[in-house]
Amino acid sequence: MKVLKGKLAGLSMLVLLLILSACGGGADTKTEGASASPSASPTAASQPEKRKVAHSMGESDVPSAPKRVVILTNEGLEALLALGVKPVGAVQGFTGNPWYDHLKSELDGVTNVGKESEPNIETIASLKPDLIIGNKMRHEKIYDQLKAIAPTVYSETLRGAWKQNFLFYSEAVNKKAEGEKIIADFDKRVDDIRSKLGDKINTKVSLVRFMPGDTRIYYKDTFAGIILEQIGFKRPDSQNKNEFAATKVPKERTPEMDGDIIFYFTYETGNGEASKLEEEWTKDPLWQNLSAVKAGKVVKVDDVIWNTAGGVKAAFLLLDDIKKQFGLS
Repeated sequence: MKVLKGKLAGLSMLVLLLILSACGGGADTKTEGASASPSASPTAASQPEKRKVAHSMGESDVPSAPKRVVILTNEGLEALLALGVKPVGAVQGFTGNPWYDHLKSELDGVTNVGKESEPNIETIASLKPDLIIGNKMRHEKIYDQLKAIAPTVYSETLRGAWKQNFLFYSEAVNKKAEGEKIIADFDKRVDDIRSKLGDKINTKVSLVRFMPGDTRIYYKDTFAGIILEQIGFKRPDSQNKNEFAATKVPKERTPEMDGDIIFYFTYETGNGEASKLEEEWTKDPLWQNLSAVKAGKVVKVDDVIWNTAGGVKAAFLLLDDIKKQFGLS
């Protein structure tokens, strides 16, 4: 009897050991299976999630969290920086070496990919971007080349449409909420300026630009024109047009430049030609006879801020200029 009990005890111990061994083996097998699963592999896990973005050239699948963005417009560069996205590559400013003064402190390490009107395809490719953002007006002809490098999306146009473009760029980098907040902050500042202007809101504001070989009168469909209209300023009758500008203006049209105040800006490319043109015009008797000139209401402002940059950061700086010139706190 004692022998039988001993045998049964030994058999029970053996069964227990077999059960424990099987459990341990099962755990090991399950772990190995998880490691071998493609969905759990490091490569698969690191693949960025894609989402569709509609744009002026169609629809593209872009990363939900792009890490290496190349931006091909100056206004787009301002948008990305305002949204906290530092691109790996950007086009250079129309002036500056290579960046505009109000942006250069934020662009250390960013690669210059050439001019906005002619970006360098090879340089862009070398940066291995995961998203390229351009503009149909500027880059329609090179769209196929760019999209062969990385997902590429385009805004539609430039000039006065800076807000629409800014919100598009926000959507492209999946920061729509942040973009809407920035626009709301801008609109709030505009409302504050409007409320403080009082009767000055009826001021007729004239916009004039001097360029190498070209004098222009700017209308409402311009960067500065759109902002002036949002504030609520009036425009001289000759400038109250939903158009871009009068270009190659001859001297006899100088009276069309008059207003209660004239803001003018000069686009200088470095050879002094535009500055000479500015001096020639502003010393001319026709200019000197303008009522705004006689009243001392002529203000030279920064061409980059009032026109060339065309982005959200410049828009806020333009509002600062308005506050200063109209004596607002």
